[in-house]
Amino acid sequence: MILFPAIDLKNGLCVRLKLGDMSKVTVFNDDPAAQALAFQLQGFKWLHIVDLNGAFSGKPTNIVAVKTILAETVIPVQLGGGIRDLSTIEMWLLNGVRRVILGTAAVRNPALVCEACSKFPGQIAIGIDARNGQVAVEGWAKTTVISAIELAARFEDLGVAAIIYTDIDRDGMLKGLNFKKTVELAAATSIPVIASGGLASIKDIHRLLRPEYKKLAGAISGRALYDGCLDPFEVSALITNQRNEQ
Repeated sequence: MILFPAIDLKNGLCVRLKLGDMSKVTVFNDDPAAQALAFQLQGFKWLHIVDLNGAFSGKPTNIVAVKTILAETVIPVQLGGGIRDLSTIEMWLLNGVRRVILGTAAVRNPALVCEACSKFPGQIAIGIDARNGQVAVEGWAKTTVISAIELAARFEDLGVAAIIYTDIDRDGMLKGLNFKKTVELAAATSIPVIASGGLASIKDIHRLLRPEYKKLAGAISGRALYDGCLDPFEVSALITNQRNEQ
């Protein structure tokens, strides 16, 4: 199980939103690269980065901030937000991003997912952001009639590296992960699923490590880390101990 610390970028700053609302923003660090380096030094093995402006505009926006993070850290990065064509995917991979996340593009342009998975095997993830079980796109501004399970099924045999499943109604609210819906999705697909939205405390980590959730590949944490509700060193020790016992 991998815990991915989240860095959400808005106007070059490291922020967190509540319920995906761009007007409900809290700035946690005005130096995203310093925040990324701090996460690396705390023992995290991956970074999860989202270009929030890009998610709304449909094109990369926080390019300088992302490139600075990539230059100053060595742990792998998965990046989403505003990645909607092959040239943008290739640009980010050439700049050192390990895995790109396609969200809106997965709904609007499934052929892109097929082409990207073929050209960049193991480096394409799908972001499924859901509100009441229905997929939302364009920075969560629009909700579709497509269910999370239906969307995942479309990409079952393409070699997608992971699905990041976010419960929008819990995002940034510290309510705890939506284990029920996330496990339902994981049971319906062979693609590794990463839980996102609402991770609140070490209790969520203990639960993630229980046998009934072993199909989940990991989880993303944002506000719980920034607010101090989650001790990164305690989390790292807990996950390491579990690996050693297996």
